[in-house]
Amino acid sequence: MIKVIIVDDDPMVAEFNKRYLELVDGFELLAIAHSANEALDLLNQQDADLILLDIFMPGMNGLELLTQIRKVGKGVDVIVVTAACDNISIKTALRFGAVDYIIKPFEFERLEAALAAYRELAQLMKDQERINQLELDQCILYKEPALPANLPKGIDRNTLKNIWEKIHLMKRTAFSTEEMAGNVGISRVSMRKYLEFLHHIGILELELLYGTIGRPVYKYRCKSLANKSIYRYL
Repeated sequence: MIKVIIVDDDPMVAEFNKRYLELVDGFELLAIAHSANEALDLLNQQDADLILLDIFMPGMNGLELLTQIRKVGKGVDVIVVTAACDNISIKTALRFGAVDYIIKPFEFERLEAALAAYRELAQLMKDQERINQLELDQCILYKEPALPANLPKGIDRNTLKNIWEKIHLMKRTAFSTEEMAGNVGISRVSMRKYLEFLHHIGILELELLYGTIGRPVYKYRCKSLANKSIYRYL
């Protein structure tokens, strides 16, 4: 497992990033730090592989933290996740070894792509002593995932068609796994497989929403009713 520390002074944003991280296989959250000094203390106590780092923080900001990490020789990798979009911040982050730079607000898919690419490169580095150009390019260049030729095991065509009809009627209204399971009449566990498949092929996007009591809820939303890629499976 790739061990991760999230560094963000905003508790709600940190929680969003935590929830997003939990959706990507191969990553384990070690801790959340709400300041650069707290992050440095954590790095002295635990061996982390990756930091999801904000820039705008009181006191020592994220770029100052990144330079400090490099000065003391820490080999931890960093993906910057920030609202800072000026070229100085971006150049500085990349100059000091950030492996990616994600500008807020962002779609979950962008963070997912960054984490997946990092995971693949980390695995490649672990498994092989020498790496050829093609293998390296496949890890460091983001590519659209190829659509599966056939339905995955456990996905029934008629049930998928029924689910798509329900989604189409809802247009772009967000819905939870439980809500769609109730509409179609199958279990929540089974419905999750179908929705994850639709998310994988780019039909649905996943959002983290806060309800009336403040508890985060995952909901799906159709990206575009004009997307025709679903019809090859129906």
